[in-house]
Amino acid sequence: MKQLPHDLLPFLLMSGIVVATLIIFWKLLDVVVLSVSLAVVLSPLHAYCSRSLSRYFSALLVTALVAAILLSAAILSISILSSNQDILTDNVNAIHGWVNASSGSSVFGLPLDRTQVAAWFDKAESFVINYWNTILADPFLIAFKVFLFFLSFSIFLLHGRTIYDRIMEQVPVSLRGRVLTMSAVTVDTLYAIFIVHAGISALTFVIALPFFYFLGYGHVLFYSFVCALCELIPVLGSSVLFIFLGIYALATGDISRLLFIFFFGYIGVSALPEIYIRPVFMGRRVKLHPLIMLVGFFGGVITLGMAGFVLGPVFIVLLFTGYHLLIGEKRRQDNGSKGSGHRFEG
Repeated sequence: MKQLPHDLLPFLLMSGIVVATLIIFWKLLDVVVLSVSLAVVLSPLHAYCSRSLSRYFSALLVTALVAAILLSAAILSISILSSNQDILTDNVNAIHGWVNASSGSSVFGLPLDRTQVAAWFDKAESFVINYWNTILADPFLIAFKVFLFFLSFSIFLLHGRTIYDRIMEQVPVSLRGRVLTMSAVTVDTLYAIFIVHAGISALTFVIALPFFYFLGYGHVLFYSFVCALCELIPVLGSSVLFIFLGIYALATGDISRLLFIFFFGYIGVSALPEIYIRPVFMGRRVKLHPLIMLVGFFGGVITLGMAGFVLGPVFIVLLFTGYHLLIGEKRRQDNGSKGSGHRFEG
């Protein structure tokens, strides 16, 4: 039996330990993945600050900056939502009153089963409620995850380069070139994920402003903010708001607004950035087709939750990068064998 190369044994042992660790701490994987990936994206800022500050103070400063931004965003979101909750309450009450009415109705001349619509609305409402109840169910777990997030973020920001170099030392020389290539595309993918995600949320807010202005429901800034906020949340997205407003327009019998919400809101403001702009910009950064990036993003979120927001596109990019590396290596081997055969014949 052919034995494994001596330099491959430490690499396989380390890989086994990593896999076992991921299995044991699977419930905390989302926090660690998000914190480490964000640390990778912000490592250039840490390197820049380290030029004039000590690396420890620089890591502390960047961590405090991230904490301040996240805390400010949370306080601002809670403040805006709580101060405008009457708007959403009125919309919900109007929908409930409509679906609970006993008289028949029709849309575009077709009979409308309000019982079925009520069931759909109740399912959607319970989904949103369960979504937040799941997140807020255990305050101790939330506090621990927040602590773990910033702890792992600061540690990787401070020692990430050292950890990376030590890992590369254990990688066999025969695999080092391929591992370096895959690590480079992983970093590019992480930049694309976070930068494009923040950009899509900002773009959604901007293009939502004229939409809600012409929609005529008022509260333009509030609805645009909720739209951008939903866009930041994986799985939900801004489509939730437009589906909700579409049901509200249907409840009030305003078919013209319903069509406006569907064509210009759901398709133009929500679906277009998600289906086209996000995968196109991410695909350009990592040189993959936008549809492939779309599958990686949504597939990762559906199967892995919050961790899949990062791991889905990363795994897709690594899969295709590994494929291209194997194809390239096979072609070089074929060309080499053809060249050596030609020299032999000569």
